Amino acid sequence: MLGWAKDTLAELTVRDELRRNLEDQLGKEQREAVLRRQLAAIQAELDDGDADADGSVAAYRAKLAALIEAGVAPAVTDAIAKELDKLARTPAQNPEHGWIVGWLDTVFALPWAVRADRPIDLDEARRVLDADHAGLEKVKTRLIEYLAVRKLRADRARAVEPADHTDEDGGGATAQPGRSGRARSAAEGSILLLVGPPGVGKTSLGESVARALGRPFARVSLGGVRDEAEIRGHRRTYVGARAGRFVRALTEAGAMNPVLLLDEIDKVGNDWRGDPSAALLEVLDPAQNHTFRDHYLELDLDLSDVVFIATANQLDTIGGPLADRLEIISLEGYVDDEKVAIARHHLLPRLASSLGLHDGEVVITDDALRRVIAGYTREAGVRELERQLAAVLRKLVTRLDDAPLVIGPDDVTALLGRIRFRDEVADRTSVAGVATGLAVTGAGGGILFIEAAAMDGEPGLTLTGQLGDVMRESAEIARSYIRAHREPLGVDGRIDTARLHLHVPAGATPKDGPSAGITITTALVSLLTGRPVRADVAMTGEVTLTGKVLPIGGVRQKVLAAQRAGITTVLLPKGNEADLDDVPEAVRRVMTIHLVGDVAEVLAHALEPAGADGSRMAGAAAPEGTSQA
Repeated sequence: MLGWAKDTLAELTVRDELRRNLEDQLGKEQREAVLRRQLAAIQAELDDGDADADGSVAAYRAKLAALIEAGVAPAVTDAIAKELDKLARTPAQNPEHGWIVGWLDTVFALPWAVRADRPIDLDEARRVLDADHAGLEKVKTRLIEYLAVRKLRADRARAVEPADHTDEDGGGATAQPGRSGRARSAAEGSILLLVGPPGVGKTSLGESVARALGRPFARVSLGGVRDEAEIRGHRRTYVGARAGRFVRALTEAGAMNPVLLLDEIDKVGNDWRGDPSAALLEVLDPAQNHTFRDHYLELDLDLSDVVFIATANQLDTIGGPLADRLEIISLEGYVDDEKVAIARHHLLPRLASSLGLHDGEVVITDDALRRVIAGYTREAGVRELERQLAAVLRKLVTRLDDAPLVIGPDDVTALLGRIRFRDEVADRTSVAGVATGLAVTGAGGGILFIEAAAMDGEPGLTLTGQLGDVMRESAEIARSYIRAHREPLGVDGRIDTARLHLHVPAGATPKDGPSAGITITTALVSLLTGRPVRADVAMTGEVTLTGKVLPIGGVRQKVLAAQRAGITTVLLPKGNEADLDDVPEAVRRVMTIHLVGDVAEVLAHALEPAGADGSRMAGAAAPEGTSQA
């Protein structure tokens, strides 16, 4: 009996506790409901309906109506309407209110219904390119061809498709409803990649194309970008989230079909945050970019009518899948005559204007410009030339009382100080074991010296100068070739008994590539025969274990670098004969270019005669079939 009473009492206690909890919960919900009704009454009293104290929702709805009237895609307007409804229900004190407002501001800032409408005029485009850039004839011709294709495609699309579905800007027909992405991509054309050393005008060419098309221009800097979110945007749930660079570029341009310059695409990196170059694959693929989706917006953006022009200093660091989507156009530097024309028509007028000089107050002769180019700059582009001319004009500003000032070549040294660059090839190659090679870097073409020395020690090869694996292999190949052909080459026994040391100066600069093969071979043969290398000769080419000379790249840049260094004879592989067409005629007239097929021909042209009688080395008769350009 007592046990039954205890159980009953415990059950009643539990029921009472549950009833009290239920009453508390109901009381809390009732209190919240009362508070919400009071809040609604206060908002109505303050004329704050739809949680819109400042009328922002109404303003957004007006913008949405304008987009609908302009014919923006329903998927976009429906998404905006949904966010506006959510904003109307969200109090300003709620953190989500700020997220929604930020998203709406970004979406409405995009020029959804704005397009730059102007037909392409090829004659005007050519005038623009010629006015903005001296030289670069092949590059400008390719750009005119690119514009001509866009014009033809647009004109034919206009003739076939209904008028209300054509794009009058010359950029191609606007997609009709139901048109597939692959059909769109077939009409969009190439994406150009301008590759060249700094200062040759890659960025300004993009601006000129925009002027020729009559479209707005925006620049997307990709140098050093390592976060994929910079391309695709951040998810809205992240603190500080924002749209990617392409959405911001369209907003900056103010049109949905601008010219976008993708600057320094070869300097895109990757780390634990993702691979931006992989995200670029969708942007630069005409089969996909008509539905590009930014993670922040979560809306499809049509990038198919954007004219993309990419720039890079070198191709080595661009991934294969990305490079496959680009058409490469090389800008390989200017000759001296072109630099004089650029300085005369572009650099000097711009510098004079920035310094407040009037026309005719300062006159710099062409001979003075050539003295500045030869003695104070050694570059493929014109940036250093612009800096040196700016230094000249700044000094002349202090002497305007004597205007007009005429500056000749003899005045340059007094204004700029001692000459910075002199022809040092003769001094460096005056001893046996030093050969002059040609190379290409991100800064353009240049010369490099390869020095060889022999010493007592364990037979073998020591390499210094921050050489890469490919260049080290070239040195081993050169040594093995010389050991296998010691008698025809006339080398002494040190090839087997001495420790050979190869050094490439400028040790702080990494170097790699196969094109130094014949230069390394020539330096070793020069050391082991005691015959110096001719001071007027520079060379480039890959060498094989059998002594064959294989073709290499960057012929134009290397030949121009040789000319700047005062070299008059260049040895190139026979396989590069067709590349001589890229070398300016003015350079070919003043330089001797020999096309060589094997090491024997290289040594016959490169080494000084073996004796006072001028006889050539044994086994290396004057080669037949060499070409002089």
